[in-house]
Amino acid sequence: MKSAKPCTDNPSACVNGAVRRTSRRLGQIYDEAYAPCGLKATQYAVLNHIAKAGTPKMGELAQTLVMDLSALGHTLKPLVRDGLVELRVDELDRRTRRVLLTEQGVQTHAAAKRISNKMAERFDLAFGREAAAQLRQTLDLIASDAFAQALLAQADD
Repeated sequence: MKSAKPCTDNPSACVNGAVRRTSRRLGQIYDEAYAPCGLKATQYAVLNHIAKAGTPKMGELAQTLVMDLSALGHTLKPLVRDGLVELRVDELDRRTRRVLLTEQGVQTHAAAKRISNKMAERFDLAFGREAAAQLRQTLDLIASDAFAQALLAQADD
């Protein structure tokens, strides 16, 4: 894992830059944690959302993950190739595809979920349980459509 050089300037003056830097660091940490399952952190996030939703439509899954359809398709390709995910035509609307875990995907998700739980516990211990809960709540707010609309509406001023 790459180490971050100390920044003499205020590295967090720009929220976008700070969030991206933090995201890259957490991505490195979680990629390393999920490596025994053969997954990247982004792939685990996709599997986890599919597991929770059952057989979501691609559009629904993309919206939940705050991704556009083409990015989701790109992310799904290796999961389909590796036999973890299957795309099926929706029975009611043949223009729509549904995403589901294969049996191998269910098994891989279960193994990765154990790692996720262990990493969540480590994060809470390192960051503090209350602070971690507040951070998750804040991140959920920032990822919401309502926050994006409010921020973009202010940008028009």
